Amino acid sequence: MSELDPKQAQDIAQRVREQMPQTRADLEALTTIPSVSLGSFDQQYVEASAERVAEMLRAEGLDVEIVREGGRPAVIGRAPAPDGAPTVTLYAHHDVQPPGKDDDWDSPPFEPTERDGRIYARGIADDKAGVMAHIAAIRAFGGDLPVGLNVFVEGEEEIGSASLPTILQKHADKLDADAIVIADSGNIAVGTPSLTTTLRGMVQATVTVRTLDHALHSGIFGGPVPDASTALIRLLATLHGPDGEVAVDGLQREQAADVPLPEDRFAAEAGLLDGVDLIGTGPLAERLWTGPALTIIGTDLPHPDAVSNTLQPAATAVISLRVAPSQDPQEAYDALARHLTEHAPWGAQVEVTMPEAGPGFSASTDSAAYTQARQALADAWQTEPVDIGIGGSIPFVASFAERFPNAAILITGVEDPDTRAHSPNESLHLAEFEKACQAEAIFLARLAAACSR
Repeated sequence: MSELDPKQAQDIAQRVREQMPQTRADLEALTTIPSVSLGSFDQQYVEASAERVAEMLRAEGLDVEIVREGGRPAVIGRAPAPDGAPTVTLYAHHDVQPPGKDDDWDSPPFEPTERDGRIYARGIADDKAGVMAHIAAIRAFGGDLPVGLNVFVEGEEEIGSASLPTILQKHADKLDADAIVIADSGNIAVGTPSLTTTLRGMVQATVTVRTLDHALHSGIFGGPVPDASTALIRLLATLHGPDGEVAVDGLQREQAADVPLPEDRFAAEAGLLDGVDLIGTGPLAERLWTGPALTIIGTDLPHPDAVSNTLQPAATAVISLRVAPSQDPQEAYDALARHLTEHAPWGAQVEVTMPEAGPGFSASTDSAAYTQARQALADAWQTEPVDIGIGGSIPFVASFAERFPNAAILITGVEDPDTRAHSPNESLHLAEFEKACQAEAIFLARLAAACSR
């Protein structure tokens, strides 16, 4: 195994730096396209975004096609590997979340605006900076790529990647690689490069509680007759213990990466109000990344502005359950459903369904690709990277791992705790973005050197 000369790494970083004005201009132009993939938005912009990505890849000499397998347009660009060199697949997505209310933004959501070293816009970090990190890395080699490349830019990640399994099946030969770089994550802090090595799985469950066959006047029947809304609230309260620990038997908790996470810093990043405590027990990293988390994300309880003074016959809640990376989502759902059924108050009828689920992910980190990725991150940031987890779920990562079991899967990204992806005032830290572009370009060269034969 050979190594990349340090001077070569410095030269690559310098080329990326020199090209950053163009990279930034292209990123901002791409971000002005409001490519919200949700069906209630105008899909011509998703088409335009795909076309723009394809145009940029073609300009770098890749063989490019736009594919549709029943969903939004995805872009696949390819360049053959030099003799004896490995092939790398670079993943990102060009669709974005809805912007929400304009009044919640300090500047228009699709007009990239710089403030204090950050650019603010919807999709600027999640994930159009991921798209441009790939393109910046390609540009660093001026058409003389050290590895074979497959660039896969999806168009419906933000709405669940429904057509991804079909794309992976029909176009597997165009995406197979020795390593897959998924640029859809981030760093634990500004200045600390990170590789995401674990992802929690997810289960979304709907629970309905019924106590009556029709609504009743609360004055005439209230007291002895159980109200479904109250029964639902009591049932949901059993999901956590007094300290906030999840109280559902059968949910797993795993050891997390050994990364110090100061609770005071985390509380500030989360926007915790004065006097409000963090919940749960054990190391903060485990509570965030490798243990279960339960959140009530919706109910059909009457809105305060539209109440009637009645006992409700039925009440429904939607529960988001984050699952330890290696736990089977079906097993976790069964545990949750069993708990809800067994803890029904006052004999109430309980119905539980699972409309959505996705597996977690734990990376194998002992490959040559991981070794070279860590060194490339250190080259760009001039500090050692850390392995982290993500408490959220990226279900498509498991799809890649299943389809390409021999590929090393590297989850990288450009986000940081202040990015606010999916929220108003989403932003990208410009200096960190440059380092991410440098690291990816250096990684391609390092992997080629390490795997040359």
